[in-house]
Amino acid sequence: MIIDTHAHAIFPPITSAYAADLIASRANPTAGPRQPITDEMLREPMARHIANMEKVGTDWQIISPRPFMLLHSIDPAKVTQIWTKFNNDLIHRQVNMFPGKIKGMAGLPQHRDYDLLPAIEELERCVKELNFVGCLINPDPSEGTRRPPPGLGDEFWYPLYEKLVELDVPALVHSTSSAHPRESYTLKFINEENIATISLIESRVFEDFPKLKIIIPHGGGAIPYQIGRFRSWGIRRKQAVSFEEKMSKLYFDTALYSEDSLRLLFSTVGTDNVIFGTERPGTGTAPNPDTGRDFDDIKPLIDGIDSISSQDRQNIYENNARRLFGDVFKG
Repeated sequence: MIIDTHAHAIFPPITSAYAADLIASRANPTAGPRQPITDEMLREPMARHIANMEKVGTDWQIISPRPFMLLHSIDPAKVTQIWTKFNNDLIHRQVNMFPGKIKGMAGLPQHRDYDLLPAIEELERCVKELNFVGCLINPDPSEGTRRPPPGLGDEFWYPLYEKLVELDVPALVHSTSSAHPRESYTLKFINEENIATISLIESRVFEDFPKLKIIIPHGGGAIPYQIGRFRSWGIRRKQAVSFEEKMSKLYFDTALYSEDSLRLLFSTVGTDNVIFGTERPGTGTAPNPDTGRDFDDIKPLIDGIDSISSQDRQNIYENNARRLFGDVFKG
């Protein structure tokens, strides 16, 4: 079985019009979309999504709202809260249409005012009422518009971690958009993953929350590529626990689009804490002239890596996800 743990929802165009209305009105009034969003409107793009999965042999996908469209830095916070809940509800409807193919991962209504309570409440609603299997965490809901909150190793985030442990669901570290003139949103993703990884493993978070489950997407950002630097840094500081051992507290996904990058990920962090993730369809859904396949058709790349065993591949494709998310992939 192939379980893709990192993908994002596809909605009809009318949803973007609703986002524009919310932003323009600043959620005042708070009327819904200009016309009702019917099941058929939601079914058609998700059917294309499912066909995309089947084309590359994926059995299950976990889908979340598209991060760069989550409006975390738009004032007032009410805009973010309404829009995030709207996204999660649409995903829930799509999951009910294709119950044997997709699972929902919640977007959280984080806002640049840094109040975590609405995010915690939405997480609980999505897990308990909508049967979602995890959530996104944005390390910088300011999106570059102001000073960001503390790193993910700070006690500022502990109320959210407490709820994640209580609900026994993982969180995927995924920033949203970027208003910074030197940083596109896609570069923002990688930069925030680097900061999050270092902040978490240099903190007490996993001592205080040993059952916390955190996923760093896109192969861990740039951290595996810079492993020598951080290994040396730890030795120079005479740290009792190696950098690699600290990294073992985290999970990493395979949303990398080259065989060389995947080889580096596996050799750096091992395969026990790597889960299959593609972000397909998304940035990588474009033909690779070297292979004739889309860049985010990642399974053939992993299958071609002879330095890992067939058991390693089985763990990456299925077993590690089951260990992380529990017995939710059935139906």
